[in-house]
Amino acid sequence: MGKAEPSTKTIAILAMPGVQLLDVAGPLDVFAEANSQAGEAVYRLIVLAGEPGPVTSSSGAQLLPDHVIGADFAESIDTLLVAGAPSAHVVEPAVEVVAWLKDVAPSTRRYGSVCAGAFLLAATGLLDGRRVTTHWGVARKLAEAYPAVTVDEDAIHIRDGRLRTAAGVTAGMDLALALVEEDLGRDIAMRVAAQLVMFFKRPGGQMQFSRKDEAVPAGRSALQELQRWVAANPALDHTVASLAERLHLSPRHFARLFRAEVGITPANWVEAARVATARRLLETGHDAPKQVAAQCGFADADTLRRAFGRHVGVTPAEYRKRFRG
Repeated sequence: MGKAEPSTKTIAILAMPGVQLLDVAGPLDVFAEANSQAGEAVYRLIVLAGEPGPVTSSSGAQLLPDHVIGADFAESIDTLLVAGAPSAHVVEPAVEVVAWLKDVAPSTRRYGSVCAGAFLLAATGLLDGRRVTTHWGVARKLAEAYPAVTVDEDAIHIRDGRLRTAAGVTAGMDLALALVEEDLGRDIAMRVAAQLVMFFKRPGGQMQFSRKDEAVPAGRSALQELQRWVAANPALDHTVASLAERLHLSPRHFARLFRAEVGITPANWVEAARVATARRLLETGHDAPKQVAAQCGFADADTLRRAFGRHVGVTPAEYRKRFRG
């Protein structure tokens, strides 16, 4: 490949073994469509790999990179993105790749990650003191592994100086569209969104897709049986005293035991179980929020709305509009 013209911005996406194919293909399609809408090659698109040969994705499909990173790769990069992989949070990053990113990323106009690619970028130290996002399923793991990084679990994508990070998978397309808007303006970005049948600005954050806070039974068998009973009867008045009585324990001992074995307070678990039931009712039924609230044990529609906001990030009405089958 020849070098890009000075007016052309080189967009490079680093794909490691096990990469989520859509983390690469999604943003590339957005930039390619921007070229089409602009009527010129605004972007030159390349895929980078850490070693020679095809990159096997998480789906098994193979991706043929344009270049291998290292001393021999000297092309100027405008925007560098690190694609994610489902295993990124458990795989030890290659020392050479981390060193290359640490050296090259600061020399670009902007750099960032898509989905769990944030783990590889965080290993360089370049995210320390920055606000970032990643897939909701691994956001807490990222925050625990890199405490110097501020992780926003709800954001679809975040801009922090020259750093750009996107949430899970398809959010890489939202990020790419935001970059197109930065470079080429709102009109072209909106035409790209229309052509790709995607939101220009996606409504809500990624909490509405998250299932991480669903109330899953945990702890000893007696506690799990109690939790299953609560989930099956969310409309009942589940106070600490009433739950403790079912297990023939004092309220104080029950609350302490529950917190120690389940990881949250009984009240928080009950609320999560009620919200999970409300989500299912909103996805499949036609009852008004007031009726859903009553069926799930919430005092009224306002109480349901506040709990829904804490767990899901949108109102019950917005959730039903987007997710009802």
